[in-house]
This record gives sequence, C-alpha cells and structure tokens, in this order.
Amino acid sequence: MTTWLNLTLQDSASPIMEQLIYFHDHALMIMLMIITTVFYTMVSIIQNKQTSRFMLEGQMIETVWTIAPAIILVFIAMPSLRLLYLMDEIHNPVLTLKAVGHQWYWSYEYSDFTKLEFDSYMVQQEDSQLDTFRLLDTDNRIVLPMNSPIRMIVTAADVLHSWTVPALGVKTDATPGRLNQVSFSINRPGVLYGQCSEICGANHSFMPITIESVSTNQFINWVSKMSE
Repeated sequence: MTTWLNLTLQDSASPIMEQLIYFHDHALMIMLMIITTVFYTMVSIIQNKQTSRFMLEGQMIETVWTIAPAIILVFIAMPSLRLLYLMDEIHNPVLTLKAVGHQWYWSYEYSDFTKLEFDSYMVQQEDSQLDTFRLLDTDNRIVLPMNSPIRMIVTAADVLHSWTVPALGVKTDATPGRLNQVSFSINRPGVLYGQCSEICGANHSFMPITIESVSTNQFINWVSKMSE
C-alpha cells in the first residue's frame, strides 16, 4: 500500500489547488471535444470520394475554422488569468514563514515569533520508521495552522532552489539575494509533502519539505513549547 501511495500525488489541501484541478478538468474537456471533432472530420474525409461537381469555394468552413479556435482560446484564457491573479494575491496573512534553501537542506524562520527557527534535514533511510515515506520525511517538520492565510517568503543562501508542495499548488523559486513570496491557506489537517524542484546539485533530490497542518490551538501549544 505504501508503495502505491509513493507513486501518486496527494489530494489537494488548499483552495488554490482545488481551482487548479478544476481548470485542468476544464481544459481537458475542451481538448476532448477538439480531438473528437478532428477524428470525426478525418473519418469523413477518408470515406468521402473527394469529388463534387459544384464545389467552387468554401467560405463558410474557412470562416468557422478561423473563428472557432479564437473562441476556444478565450474559454481557456479567462479562467487561466483568473487563477494566475488569485495565486499572486496576498490576502492579509496571519502568519509569515521564511524558507531559506541551502545545499542540501531547508532553514525556516517564523517571523512573527522571536527565536523560532530551525533547520530541516531529510530523515536518513536507516532512521526512518515504517509509517514514514522514504526520501520525503524530515527531522523537523513545518507546523502551520489550518484555515489561516499564510505568507511564505522564499530565498536561497547558495544556489537556485525551488520550494514546492504539490498538494498546496505552491511552487516558488528560491534565488540567492532575492525574496520571493507566495500565499496559501491549508483547508484540512494532515501531513503534506514536497521537494525542491530545481536542480541544485548532487544531493538535489534529498532536500524534502514536510508540513504538518494542525488546529490553531495545537499550533499555539507547539509555538509555546518551541519557544521555551
């Protein structure tokens, strides 16, 4: 069972990721309609004898195959632009988390709390337990409250990295000397996994991201314990 779970992406855990899935299905249906139309046209052409005494011109079909693609592109572009705007917007965050990419681990700083920062390394195979995922679990997990707007600030200390969590629909480049930001809200409890998706060196595939989504009270208790 664990092997099959390793081969699949996690279910969406944020409103943005849900919207991305809806847009994927929307674009897929349009592609299916186009493929069906083209297939029907090809079959009709093959079965046709290709002879017509009265065929002089085809202005109607030329008009249709010029206007129809433009209309289809509008139906794809409008929801796409809406999603891009929503993903770029920062909605009054209640918590700011800074991630710094290193070769090859992540450092995290909770900017709203004093001295709450830690490094996050991948759990080695010999130390991993049966209920953890190989190459995906970390020794220090990011703990975040669910149903709260969170701002993520991402940068790097050495080379290019990319902070990516597929279940949240988040992928942000970590560039040395530059601060990139993204916002998200987690809508369910659980453990979410991600990885650096930028080729950053020999151990590129060994700097995973692990987020633990908890209730607000559990998050406050965790912060109090970490600050002692």
